[in-house]
Amino acid sequence: MKKNIFQKEAKKAFLIELEELKAFSKSKNFNVEELCSNIFNCKGKVFITGVGKSGHIANKIAATLSSTGTPSFFIHPAEALHGDLGMIEKKDAILAISKSGESKEICDLIPAIKLKKIDLYSITENINSTIAQASKTHILVKVKREACPNDLAPTSSTTVTLALGDAIAVALLKAKGFSSEDFAKSHPGGKLGKKLTLRAKDLMVPIKKAAVVNTTNTIKDLIFEVSEKKQGIALVKKGHKVIGVFTDGDLRRELKKNIQIDKVKLNSVIAKKFKTVKADDLVVEAANMMKKFKVYTLVVEENKDIVGILSMHDILEANVL
Repeated sequence: MKKNIFQKEAKKAFLIELEELKAFSKSKNFNVEELCSNIFNCKGKVFITGVGKSGHIANKIAATLSSTGTPSFFIHPAEALHGDLGMIEKKDAILAISKSGESKEICDLIPAIKLKKIDLYSITENINSTIAQASKTHILVKVKREACPNDLAPTSSTTVTLALGDAIAVALLKAKGFSSEDFAKSHPGGKLGKKLTLRAKDLMVPIKKAAVVNTTNTIKDLIFEVSEKKQGIALVKKGHKVIGVFTDGDLRRELKKNIQIDKVKLNSVIAKKFKTVKADDLVVEAANMMKKFKVYTLVVEENKDIVGILSMHDILEANVL
């Protein structure tokens, strides 16, 4: 085996697929206006179907459409032939993906699709194929060469089709005005879900559990309070109102002055200007604020009242970033 054959052949295949993507994007076949318009105006759901490698691509496109505001499902044509077609209604649409345009399982479905008066769209490499001819809208995806050196395994063609599906999903997303808030509703789980849904109030230490001292307390009093709560910061109140904060950093700076911690009152040393975040702000926004201002803790406020403390430690513990 020649040295570095894997690296060489892998890069060669990668570049072939990249060339085919660029070529398709510049070709007259890259015309999604009609298909996007039909899907946008579809009153029901969009069912994507395909066999083999095209089936895998269809499955992914269906998932992308669903997560970006276009209700969509993958349906295997063989299963559709044996009863699953019953879940598709007249108001729905079917997008068939087939390299040849002659996939038997999909071709066998066409009479039933016509009988139920369901709109059929397709993506194939042959405009004269059975599936293309039966479709209301068709997009031609034909590549000059597959990345497979034997020109057998669908590689470049599936990559272009997959990218085309992503492009259609994004175009529809834009047309629907689908926002990050909408995206969050369908992605509540995992790190991505947390980034889109977790608010400062969800992770903060509420004020009743935070280290809270009064302006009349001494630095010694504060040390005991902060040590007990283990938060590295204390909220300082005057009466019932929080007027400042005192952090570990503030404490270190004061100790360098050789002060008497049991005599110095907090009112003379607290920081009365401190960074706050709204309770309903996303945690990722709070983290960006911490990075910008080079702080590790933010005071959380709601309706102009201080309600808690949010620390970078809490954010990292929640595995949001």
